[in-house]
Amino acid sequence: MKQTVRLVLVVGLFIPQLLSAQLGGQRAFEFLNLPNSARQAALGGVNLTSGWNDPGMLASNPALLNSDWHNQLVIDRLGYFADISQTSISYARNIEKAGLWAANLTYLNYGTIESYDENGFLNGDFKASEFVFGLSHSMAFGPFQAGSTLKIAASDLGSYKASALLFDFGGTFKHPEKDLTVGLAVKNLGVLLSDYTEDNQSELPLDVQLGVTYKPEFMPFRFSLTARNLNRSDVVFFDPKGNTLVGATEKEPGFSEEVFRRLIFGTELLLSDNFQLRFGYNHLLRKELKQEATSGGAGFSFGLMLKVKRFEFSYARALYHSAGGSNTIQLTTNLSGIVKKKN
Repeated sequence: MKQTVRLVLVVGLFIPQLLSAQLGGQRAFEFLNLPNSARQAALGGVNLTSGWNDPGMLASNPALLNSDWHNQLVIDRLGYFADISQTSISYARNIEKAGLWAANLTYLNYGTIESYDENGFLNGDFKASEFVFGLSHSMAFGPFQAGSTLKIAASDLGSYKASALLFDFGGTFKHPEKDLTVGLAVKNLGVLLSDYTEDNQSELPLDVQLGVTYKPEFMPFRFSLTARNLNRSDVVFFDPKGNTLVGATEKEPGFSEEVFRRLIFGTELLLSDNFQLRFGYNHLLRKELKQEATSGGAGFSFGLMLKVKRFEFSYARALYHSAGGSNTIQLTTNLSGIVKKKN
């Protein structure tokens, strides 16, 4: 007897990135597009040029991996809707003669879900989860830096399982005099190793991103602008038959709307080296998830960073709709200092 997996409904309703299926996609492993650090979540959910001192940004752009991350450990937890949670652990090291390397393990837990047959009778419970393990390497060429990540991803949704081999490629230009970074990233390029069913033809969540981060010399602000979905010709769902779906537009979108829905805006208020405030806006999320009567702050996000001795604490709150949002907590520490103190 076939299971009716309610997970599809849960994920479709509460993970905004999966709403891109309205654009006609059959994409698997959409959890790879969830924010993987508190900084990224606070700056609108997508950023690839801010965070030279933040190893949590490894999954955002492997080209950010630099020698300052040596022996730093990052633990990040994203609390989502319906008891869904994501835990990410990253570690970076500068290996003599081998260069800069880093590893990341991300585990998304959907919890326990009830399963029903085609007649609506309860079949019992099952657990669902997804994970990805990545190994990253980067190299510097003057003001330019290039990085890549090899990833193994697996999805276990009850009796439906899939796996994939993926690659991320990134590049950055860091101005030698100004606080300016320009970056390009190609995310989730790869092949399926196995699909959920024999007849299924899942697509991978390929994404091409371009970003810039700039801090004016005499201002305590750092601004970021990121463009995503550059590999897709259409990011606005429009149904000429007039059907109303979440995120759909009632009239054919214009060029400006197509452009604006690809952009994510982020701002950091640098109050000191040990304390920062962060803000972000994601227009695509706002348009897709706000309700007619109220927006609930959809698309906006904010957070902070507090550093105490060798420990750095970060928090982010991302708003999706009137039902609430997500919370991200991150802890970063330099293991070199702990080891030296013990010795």
